[in-house]
Order: sequence, then structure tokens, then C-alpha cells
Amino acid sequence: MKKHIVAAAVLAITSTGAFAADLPMQTPYKSTPVMAVYNWTGIYLGVNGGYATGKQNPLGLFSSDFAQFDYTLSGGMFGGTLGAQIQSGHVVMGIEGDIDWTSMTGSGTGPVTKLGVLLGTATVSSKVSVIDTLRTRVGYAWDNLLFYGTFGLALTNDVSNFAQTVGFACNNGTTVACSSLTSWHAGLAAGGGLEYGITPNLSAKLEYIWVGAGSLNTLRENMFRTGLNWRFGG
Repeated sequence: MKKHIVAAAVLAITSTGAFAADLPMQTPYKSTPVMAVYNWTGIYLGVNGGYATGKQNPLGLFSSDFAQFDYTLSGGMFGGTLGAQIQSGHVVMGIEGDIDWTSMTGSGTGPVTKLGVLLGTATVSSKVSVIDTLRTRVGYAWDNLLFYGTFGLALTNDVSNFAQTVGFACNNGTTVACSSLTSWHAGLAAGGGLEYGITPNLSAKLEYIWVGAGSLNTLRENMFRTGLNWRFGG
């Protein structure tokens, strides 16, 4: 009897071992890697450069009593940027300011008319040397690609000169005739662009900004800029 019990036990152990050998090997469990999400939050510094072009009514900078006398200005630009933004989900909101030095110049020749009276013919030339903006930015982030719109204030520095003096009074409360005016003009800025995160801290942007400054948008400028931003924190 004992021999039968021992034989049965040996047979059971052998069968179990053979069945286990036929089972497929279990591979170790590996967790799915979590993809890092690009973070746009932080304070950033940047540089930008590009091209600007637009129309200007230089006589409107002297006085609104003059008939319109406008021409096109164009030139390159280069400057710096300071901004801060915060990201919540896909939405990125922030504020950005920049200072750009420009070489925008233009000139035109024509009749100078004040209050309907012809004063003479003159050649007027202008130069926009500085364009500053302070704007809000609101965008949609698709990982490391950011689409944004922007709106805010602008400040431009403009110099206008007459090649011939036509004898009109400066817009300064005096009757002294002048042929040159240098002044700052406040206005609005609006536009949009896209920005691409190259590394967690470095991004590149391409944008368009429209600027209208001076009385009744005497200066109407279009800026096309590229830039690099270095972001701190996040």
C-alpha cells in the first residue's frame, strides 16, 4: 500500500512540474513613462529684431490745423524684452514690455496748407528712432508651442524736419516759426504671434505688432519681429 502511495505522490509532483514548465514566462511589469509637459510659467528676458513700415502724417504732429501730408516710413529695428507670465492648463497669461531702436525713415514733397490757406511747398522728412510698448499677452499652449494675442500701450519718438521753412507757428503756444520737431507720442499697440519652446528655458518667437501713435493715429506702424526669450523659474 505504501508503495502505491509513494508512486502516486511522485507522479503528481512530476506532472505538476511538467505543467509549470509549459506555462509562458511572466515578463516583469513596467510602468508607462510619464511625458513631461512644457511649462510656460516664469519671468523672462529676451532680444528681438525685425522690420517696420508704416504711414505718417508729420504735419499732424505739429498741429491738427494742417491738411494731411503723409508718406511711408520703413527701416530695421532691434531691442530688448522683459516679461512675466503664468500658465493654467492650456491658457497662458502675462504682461510684456519692450524697447526697440529703429531706423525708420521717410520723406515726401507737397503743398503745405493750414486752415485752408496755402503756405507753400515743402519737403518733409521724418525718422522714428524708438518704439516702446507695454502689453498684455493671452495665449493657448499646445505643449511647447504657444499661440498668443497681445494688446496694450505704445510710445514712439519721432523727428520731423522741413527742408524749406514755410513760416508756420510751432504747436507750443508761441508764434515762433519752426522747421523741426522732436517729441514723444503715446498710442496703442496690438498684434499676435507664436512662440516655440526650444528647451525648458529658451524659446523663439515670431510676431506682428501694429502701433498707432500721435493725435488721430498720426503714426501708423507695422512691426514684424523675431526674437529669443530666456525664462527663469517655471
